[in-house]
Amino acid sequence: MKVGIVGTGAMGSVYAGLLGRAGHEVWAIDTWQDHVDAIARNGLAVSGASGTYVVPGINSGYKPGDAGACDLWVIGTKAADVEEVATHVAPLLRPDDVVMAFQNGLGAGERVARRIPEEHVVIGIAEGFGSSIPTAGSVHHHGMRLIRIGEMHGGLSDRVHRIERTWGDAGFTVRAFADIELMVWEKFLCNVTLSAPTAAFDVTVGELMANPEAWMIALGCTTEAWRVGEAKGVPFRFDDPIRYVTEFAATIPDASPSMRLDHLARRPSEVDVINGAVVDLGRELGIETPHNATLCAILRERESRFA
Repeated sequence: MKVGIVGTGAMGSVYAGLLGRAGHEVWAIDTWQDHVDAIARNGLAVSGASGTYVVPGINSGYKPGDAGACDLWVIGTKAADVEEVATHVAPLLRPDDVVMAFQNGLGAGERVARRIPEEHVVIGIAEGFGSSIPTAGSVHHHGMRLIRIGEMHGGLSDRVHRIERTWGDAGFTVRAFADIELMVWEKFLCNVTLSAPTAAFDVTVGELMANPEAWMIALGCTTEAWRVGEAKGVPFRFDDPIRYVTEFAATIPDASPSMRLDHLARRPSEVDVINGAVVDLGRELGIETPHNATLCAILRERESRFA
């Protein structure tokens, strides 16, 4: 496959590394010039759960047009940038090309589909990677629990199974799901639990869990998101959300979610589409969400002071 990965931050770089190592023609596309140039010059250095290695031969560019047409586009940018990226990808698409939306929070596929015909769009969900970029041209990931893939409106298709095989052959643990919206919500519970709390308290996942008061607040965020999901009719596959998110968090104790990494770098986070989405939906449904609302207020006030 020729794969264009737009947004080679921490997770996008993990995708580029493993798919490139598997022999695919990978294009790493990002506006972070130092990172892109280092990959082009020295290859992409990967460390963590998949091993320690350098992947040479990854192509690089600053915009989708640099890559041209691709069999598979992976949009790995933050939610705020998705529609702009999709606008640039749209004119490059051929009839059978696929665009994977890989964002945290809710509504990833819908944001892509505002600029790209829905028939091109599939959803990807990354779980349990705990990835970061130590230096330009490198990426580290603490785990690689699961990649979930599915069609926007459900059901299993030949193309989803082809993508599943491609990513599996590259070393990912990957599964295609008929009900991807349910998978989005299950990941969303974990995002809500870990994202704003680790950013607000400036801790890793393990440090958050080790602090009883902070962990209680994080689980308050979980409970609020669970109530909102149930009110929307999400058919969760478990009846104990606290156990679910606790077991997940315990697998990545050294990880720092992207929201914390954003604050450490003094850049805006995705608080609006993660914990903020719980507050918005709670308001619509008449459900109180004080834990999420308080953390959102803290983080937004902090972000207002970022230069």
